[in-house]
Amino acid sequence: MSPTPSPGETTPPVDAPQRTPIWALLPLRVFLGGTFIYAGLSKILDPHYLDHTSPLGIHAQMLHAATTSPIGPLVSFTAEHPAVTGLVIAFGEIAVGLGTLLGLFTRIAALGGLLLALSFFLTVSWTTRPYYFGADIVFAAAWTPLLIAGDAGPFSMSALLRDAIRRRRRPNPTPEQGSVAERRTLLRGGLIAATAAALGGTVFALTRRTTTPEPSQQDDQQEGQPEDPGTSSPTVIAAVADVAVGSSTRFTTPNGSAAYLLRPSTDTFLAFLAACTHQGCPIKPADPGFRCPCHGSTFDDNGQVTGGPATTPLATVPVHVVDGQVTTE
Repeated sequence: MSPTPSPGETTPPVDAPQRTPIWALLPLRVFLGGTFIYAGLSKILDPHYLDHTSPLGIHAQMLHAATTSPIGPLVSFTAEHPAVTGLVIAFGEIAVGLGTLLGLFTRIAALGGLLLALSFFLTVSWTTRPYYFGADIVFAAAWTPLLIAGDAGPFSMSALLRDAIRRRRRPNPTPEQGSVAERRTLLRGGLIAATAAALGGTVFALTRRTTTPEPSQQDDQQEGQPEDPGTSSPTVIAAVADVAVGSSTRFTTPNGSAAYLLRPSTDTFLAFLAACTHQGCPIKPADPGFRCPCHGSTFDDNGQVTGGPATTPLATVPVHVVDGQVTTE
């Protein structure tokens, strides 16, 4: 038998729902929004990202992923348009990140983030074993609370716009007035998003202009170069005497890709591209060999895989010793 409350004392309803604090989703918004903005900007500012000749570019990564992805035909199709695909991914990440941080169309932004994470999981992370070593499946799951609940209100631009519009109307708005407020919120939010997109496009155009030589500069750079690429002079990496046995030296290939030169023995020189064959992350020298800081793959001094999730050896760069110099073409 339950105790009888004393006079003046109230008993809370047994089935009264407990409210979730409105701040509960804010840390997730900050992390996901900031991470996707950083990822998108990193792609745009990377000179190799849209370079279809670079093994670190989006084109090479899509071709590599298409061989193992369950959506390989779709990946191969998009690989035929690497610039468009790369820009859609990069600006999509920035838009998703901004929408999440600002609380602007949060559910739509979360849906975009979920689709991007799933696409990454089905391509670059599909061969990762066990699956939880890949971050993309975790990001896909992390977007679901925001997709279901939205931004919950704190620091939400959509909520601020909605409240501002409703304050200008009557204290007890009719359903028709509420519908008008929602439409105006949608319109103003769309204008803000369009302005942000325009600013992002301007920044991108200025960035590409400062990193890409003008046509006249390109002509000057190409002037005097032989037309036959087979007759081009080799590029000197280092002097033989400057590379100690058992050491490695970082250099840049003629097409602008990062690589490492190794000297495992007195008369042997090897070179590998500085890109992990798992997801293309830059590798770093380890003792021995190399290690990928992104997912932990390891390679020996011959470029062979010694620890996953990578399954293929490092891409080699042909080198030669000519007149005491280590060169590549």
